[in-house]
Amino acid sequence: MKVHTYKDSLVNTTPPWFATLSGAFPKRSYVIQRVCCILNQTDFPRDDDECRAYLHNFDLIRPFDHNKIRTTAVESDQILDVTSDLVTSYSQHLETRHDNLLESLFDDETYTKLYSYKHLINGFAVHISPEQAETLRRTPGVKSVDQDWKVRKLTTHTPQFLGLPTGVWPTGGGFDRAGEDIVIGFVDSGIFPHHPSFRNSDSEPYGPLPRYRGKCEVDPDTKRSFCNGKIVGAQHFAKAATVSGAFNPSVDFASPLDGDGHGSHTAAIAAGNNGIPVRVHGYEYGKASGMAPRARIAVYKALYRLFGGFVADVVAAIEQAVHDGVDILNLSVGPNSPPATTRTTFLNPFDAVLLSAVKSGVFVAQAAGNGGPFSKTLVSYSPWIASVAAAVDDRRYKNHLTLGNGKILAGIGMSPATRLNQKYTLVAANDVLLDSSGKSSTSDCQKPEVLNKNMVKGNILLCGYSFNFVIGTASMTKVAQTAKTLGAIGFVLAVENTSPGTKFDPVPVGIPGILITDVSKSMDLIDYYNVSTSRDWTGRVKSFKAVGSIGDGLEPILHKSAPMVALFSARGPNIKDYSFRDADLLKPDILAPGSLIWASWSPNGTDEANYIGEHFAMISGTSMAAPHIAGIAALVKQKHPRWSPAAIKSALMTTSNTLDRAERPILAQQYSGSETMTFVPATPFDYGSGHVNPRAALDPGLIFDAGYQDYLGFLCTTPGLDSHEIQNYTHQPCNYTLGHPYNLNSPSIAVSHLVRTQSITRTVTNVDEEETYTITARMSPAVAIETSPRAMTLKPGATRNCILAQQVNCILTQNDIIQPTKEIKQPTRSSLLSDRSIATKIHKNRRTISSLRLELIAGY
Repeated sequence: MKVHTYKDSLVNTTPPWFATLSGAFPKRSYVIQRVCCILNQTDFPRDDDECRAYLHNFDLIRPFDHNKIRTTAVESDQILDVTSDLVTSYSQHLETRHDNLLESLFDDETYTKLYSYKHLINGFAVHISPEQAETLRRTPGVKSVDQDWKVRKLTTHTPQFLGLPTGVWPTGGGFDRAGEDIVIGFVDSGIFPHHPSFRNSDSEPYGPLPRYRGKCEVDPDTKRSFCNGKIVGAQHFAKAATVSGAFNPSVDFASPLDGDGHGSHTAAIAAGNNGIPVRVHGYEYGKASGMAPRARIAVYKALYRLFGGFVADVVAAIEQAVHDGVDILNLSVGPNSPPATTRTTFLNPFDAVLLSAVKSGVFVAQAAGNGGPFSKTLVSYSPWIASVAAAVDDRRYKNHLTLGNGKILAGIGMSPATRLNQKYTLVAANDVLLDSSGKSSTSDCQKPEVLNKNMVKGNILLCGYSFNFVIGTASMTKVAQTAKTLGAIGFVLAVENTSPGTKFDPVPVGIPGILITDVSKSMDLIDYYNVSTSRDWTGRVKSFKAVGSIGDGLEPILHKSAPMVALFSARGPNIKDYSFRDADLLKPDILAPGSLIWASWSPNGTDEANYIGEHFAMISGTSMAAPHIAGIAALVKQKHPRWSPAAIKSALMTTSNTLDRAERPILAQQYSGSETMTFVPATPFDYGSGHVNPRAALDPGLIFDAGYQDYLGFLCTTPGLDSHEIQNYTHQPCNYTLGHPYNLNSPSIAVSHLVRTQSITRTVTNVDEEETYTITARMSPAVAIETSPRAMTLKPGATRNCILAQQVNCILTQNDIIQPTKEIKQPTRSSLLSDRSIATKIHKNRRTISSLRLELIAGY
């Protein structure tokens, strides 16, 4: 491990420890939910005794004086109000108990307490040694001690692509009311509050939010609050990052200020103001808007520029967000790798605190992960979370290079065109080196000082795409800067060879420029250049005769083959433990735009080399997909304020699309061989229930609701989960089970091992007027499925149980289970109802028929 020397002392850089509390206190239980607290180490580790961070789990702490502190318990499915005065009082009592415990065990100078978790979970974070962690583990009342771990950070067009301006915003009063009074919390890298996407409206200023109680930190440089009416809360959490030695105040900022750009980007996608011009390098690329442009933004900074973050800080941020009263929580964050001491994907401090958040009525959207296209790469596992996969939308930025021999080479490049009907001389970087350059390889055009300006000026500079672009030490923006510095008309970047997994994204530049991504087309360009260029016997150029012109790449082309599952988007099947055993729960849950998304950026950010110093960036990831769902969930919450998080999730999933804009099944980007990308039919392991359809989600007809008790039943029924461990985290005994985990009332069905006949139950709730629903099913011939009832009429608010019986009719073949060209297993799958729907509702008073779909997969 690393240590830093400061005078005569050593400070170790390992992360903190988690702990949660139990107590042998009598009688009545209280409802502050306990999960884990973090503890960190302060001793000097030997090579064979490395300090580690651990998670500790405790049972309930009960007050000694029952006359002074009343019970805060609620029924298991009742919404927990963590903002009540009773809970606040009890939370203060818990923090005192945490402090007393540490003081009774350790000398003051041997530990540093980082956080008390007291709103959703009962525990604390503390910096201690492994020996102290072992002492704490043996202390009566301590349930578990687990190591802390790191986490990582996982639009102009997408509102139109999703139909928000015409189909959704008008239902809430227009874009200037879409998301009104809904607070979306962002646990991310902070925010750049001066961006126009986060400005308070002069014409329609925001009013007060009495039920939200978040704090606003003050910028230490400007002495101004980070809040402005649009931004209603802004706090930062860095204690675990600080004691680990990873936090650098000069670049990470000890405030909510975004030093990366990631947090500003996600906040703008979900709730950025409407109609903000996106200008980069003097050109406008449209007008940006969040999904819910009138929603408020609450910032909980726990991620940082270079290292990501620590679970200790993230859990503290989540706790605070829920305590403050956010309605929606966006988490574009996931673990680097599972902690060594965590055995199950569903029970750990991170997922357990989110279970308590959902119990408090908060909808949680989490990025599914960027490990695709390989199977079982998800980093979002639990049924109470909406796990979001990333889609490529219909926008493509294309460009072309026209050569003097008449060939037209396709490429990408968000740039202006060269002058119409005029060709310019092509000069290769390696042919215009200055004598002082030392003849080093400079074909990637990152250093203008080694190129001859007199030979480049007025021409098109030809550069080579090197490995430096792949590892991030070279950028297309720097190529453009080099060309501009040397007076070039424009530039061409040719790809002569590619490494497996190389991804080429369009980049906005201020001068004509193009990237030729196809190796064969790049070789056509190089062959033409070499044939046209005259050289002497030493290889020095005597005359440049190759010419060309660059097209206009500023305007995107819209394709009908969208949406499409992005190559990087993490895939299922979902797993229940870190032995990668299949879970009877479908993940991801839903698909949303996440590729090449325009949104606000922080000029402080350095992670994206092509957008350093810019106020907007176009980047990709499931980090960008999750806030799309968070913003759309805010719109659903605005229309249906009493719906539970599970009801909102159900509405989003059951109304989603599995067909693209051309009415063909959605495709997924996938590798063909080691280098070439191809397109294959997508499955629920790629997109969950399908691509989000915001308009339909506002009126789903039926929902599949679930509460805290249902999630406990899921945990208690899942094989391999220890009932004592479940009770340690939830403080509820396993008195209620579902028979099988797949009986959780989720808006999808996944049966990992289908044998003989299995019956599955679901409970539907009608959230529309009185409706008649007809249920049908379509399945592979290998499996028969029957539903009971086959039709039902439900009054508003009525519920009805449904039973689905699956029976294996024959031996499943490899073609039923494994899809060729893909690593992941292809399930035998079904959708219930006509045209792939679970139920068709027939309005009595309207001659319309609509449908919703329940995705069902089995035998994977």
